[in-house]
Amino acid sequence: MLRKINNLLALALLLLFISCGGGSEKTEEILSEGETSKPTLEESKFNAQNVFNSLPDRQVILKLIDDNRLEYNPDFLNDPNSVKKYSTELQKAFNLGIYGSDLSISSSFDQTQESMIFLKCVNMLAGNLGVSSAFDQRLFERVENNKTNKDSVLQIVTDAFRKVDEILKYNNRPATSAVILSGCWIEGLYVSCRMGESLENENIIKAIFEQKESLKNLIVMVEAVQLEEGARFIIADLKDLYNTFEQSKVIKKYDKVSLSGIAQKITALRNKITTA
Repeated sequence: MLRKINNLLALALLLLFISCGGGSEKTEEILSEGETSKPTLEESKFNAQNVFNSLPDRQVILKLIDDNRLEYNPDFLNDPNSVKKYSTELQKAFNLGIYGSDLSISSSFDQTQESMIFLKCVNMLAGNLGVSSAFDQRLFERVENNKTNKDSVLQIVTDAFRKVDEILKYNNRPATSAVILSGCWIEGLYVSCRMGESLENENIIKAIFEQKESLKNLIVMVEAVQLEEGARFIIADLKDLYNTFEQSKVIKKYDKVSLSGIAQKITALRNKITTA
């Protein structure tokens, strides 16, 4: 079934989930050679907000969905059957973000049945992480009652993930919130790269390269929280990915070849997260 989607959809929708506060502007230093100072949590919030503010609002996204065509491909998304395999808190947090992105993408393609399956995955992981109140029965009923209205469904999902973020930060668990957001971002870039490779569409590939700034802000955010030892690989891998973006900034043609380095890095990172 052909559906319509914007070339930035996968990246934009997932980043609408988390609402962050203000702070002071400082992003470049975290990638400088020999930098030792760690950004504050307030700085990480600000930089996350920079990412969100740079994206089109939901109405713009949905309008653009109506202007472009792409065949829905569930193979780009994480297998819902894998949800029971995630046993550690870290796996559950990362994949709550992954499935949250998949939920928004499937909803945007009007894939109602698959959206409900992803919603159940999100509900299960949220319950395991102690934030089940964000995905209670009332939310399921609201999604069901609004399933023909993509805008309403996306708003409902957005509000639920904002509630997750608020609950975790209120309970002094900002690292878990950062891991969830990282999963969201990683899945968005991964799906975007899959789209770019399969279509070799110059606009999609160019949009992917424009995510370097949001990646920089994401790195600031995850460095600002106390990640558990098992999660710290995400910092090194995101910085490695950023370096690949940097090395590619002089390219003159946005094609599959120019995208290959980023696609390989994000695929390896995403597989590391989704493989139980």
